[in-house]
Amino acid sequence: MTHKVGPKGQVVIPKEFRDELGLRPGDEVVFSRENQGVLVEPVRSSLPLRGRFRGAPLTRILEEEHRREIESGR
Repeated sequence: MTHKVGPKGQVVIPKEFRDELGLRPGDEVVFSRENQGVLVEPVRSSLPLRGRFRGAPLTRILEEEHRREIESGR
């Protein structure tokens, strides 16, 4: 199966491959070089973002960093 590279450097991923990989419009893919070609793989998040940092002391850490910056005169 061959496809031409368009004027903007774009190539269409064939529907058969999109369906097999579960790719939908807006999904992200990562490109890497492999031998003499290019490997295209879907980006899969291991966990949804919602709730990922629940319970983490991020606000406290940021406040402490900000306080230190103020004290050091930055």
